[in-house]
Amino acid sequence: MRIHHLNCGSMRKIEPTYDGLAPAHAVAHCLLAETERDGLVLVETGLGLGDVRDPASALAADWTEMVEPVLDPAETAVRQVERLGYAPADVRHILLTHLDVDHSGGLPDFPDARVHVLEEELAAAVAEAPSRRYRPAHWAHGPRWVTYESGPGEEWFGFGGVRQAHGLPPEFLLVPLGGHTAGHAAVAVRDDGRWLLHAGDAYFYHGELRAGEPEPHPLLDVVQTGAQVDAELRLRNRDRLRALVRDHAGEVEVFSAHDPWELRRYQSTGE
Repeated sequence: MRIHHLNCGSMRKIEPTYDGLAPAHAVAHCLLAETERDGLVLVETGLGLGDVRDPASALAADWTEMVEPVLDPAETAVRQVERLGYAPADVRHILLTHLDVDHSGGLPDFPDARVHVLEEELAAAVAEAPSRRYRPAHWAHGPRWVTYESGPGEEWFGFGGVRQAHGLPPEFLLVPLGGHTAGHAAVAVRDDGRWLLHAGDAYFYHGELRAGEPEPHPLLDVVQTGAQVDAELRLRNRDRLRALVRDHAGEVEVFSAHDPWELRRYQSTGE
């Protein structure tokens, strides 16, 4: 399996909290897995062509003003899939951490894909839309939803309620990590003897997972605290991720959705 780390939506430029890193645009970090049996598997979709063409309708005005998306069609997942020589229909599965606008905007670009998400998240999105975070245009085409109930499930490095993605091999898991949204999950992908854990918006900045005291990013922290639905649960899950990095660094690599310096680490190594 070959995995590509993609930026599917540049946003406001941000400064690092320490020297040695250059300012960078916040990103929508997506994974594209080329599998032998199951075609392409996309983890997250970032912003889509509909968002780029008509942001006034597809995106909430206050979200656009705050986030300052670049809205470059070349950054959409579908255009990046095409540049790799594939067609949109080759994306057979999409695994979402949650349905916020900058994670689900590309869904209409892959209408044939099965879309995997926790049941609680889909219910919250349908109930609350239209809102700043949930935009009905992103699922107006009628996605082929594959939903997962919360509750007892498999154990994975101490995390419970874990679900294997239906129709995919055991290398693809959904790991409930609530707090940011009602049904937020991380997505784990096993590749070449290690796990990659896309933690979505369970944290926003790599400093939060460092040993010692967590170091949130001052601007990104405003966003994540303003968007959280359960602060206590979000912080508890963030600390569990810190422990995972501390105790299992050789087995699991953790990254978030919007940290540009984490994405750069993978893209610079050609992974």
